[in-house]
Amino acid sequence: MSVPADTARRPAQTPGPVPWVAMYHSVGDRTHDPYRVTVTPERLDRQLAWLRGRGLRGVSMAELLAARARGDGHGLVGLTFDDGYADFLTDALPLLTRHGCTATLFVLPGRLGGENAWDRPGPCKPLLGADGIRAAVDAGTEIGSHGLTHLDLTRVDDATLAAETAGSRAALGDLLGTEPAGFCYPYGTVDHRVVDAVRAAGYAYACAIDPGPLTGPHALPRLHVGERDTAMRLFLKYRLHRLRRRPVAAQP
Repeated sequence: MSVPADTARRPAQTPGPVPWVAMYHSVGDRTHDPYRVTVTPERLDRQLAWLRGRGLRGVSMAELLAARARGDGHGLVGLTFDDGYADFLTDALPLLTRHGCTATLFVLPGRLGGENAWDRPGPCKPLLGADGIRAAVDAGTEIGSHGLTHLDLTRVDDATLAAETAGSRAALGDLLGTEPAGFCYPYGTVDHRVVDAVRAAGYAYACAIDPGPLTGPHALPRLHVGERDTAMRLFLKYRLHRLRRRPVAAQP
């Protein structure tokens, strides 16, 4: 579900080992998938079954960070889905429910009911509209912002940066009645200026891909999970994660 920022702010600023967070995008037909952003429902089903078979459970970022703040996050991993594809409702959500998992869906309020125009050339994929996002919330999904329109925020001017961060948070607040706690950097690109803008916009946490020295509550790294990730590859990614990531430092 969408969680108020005040609820998630303390967990996001809790120091400790970097959480294991999986990054997904679209779930469906991957006949033409030049950017490797799609997993088939069959593969996602096997990946979730692998998690549960190892005593792990995929949860939203809000649930993961809150549990870690209480000291009982053992066995939880974060599941995130970027862009807000319409197939989240039809192909991902039923599998999450079947396996007793939740997730965070990062959406683009400036492209409601649109398509992934930033992925050209590439397959045209529809995005959720307002009703679809509300349906995801009703099913227990946390909604976060992915910016307004999917821009590389390290390349935009200050006014656009404010619109993509604070503006998208306000737009989702109008849509859902509660402003989101989480943000996700489009393309995973991030620098100090962008992190500062996200923090100033009131987000409790933010997800990146591999933010390096910027790693912290507002630049949490994630692991791409795709169609090629069999049980063995997931096992290696999970086991090597703590060796590759430094602890998250608390921030004032």
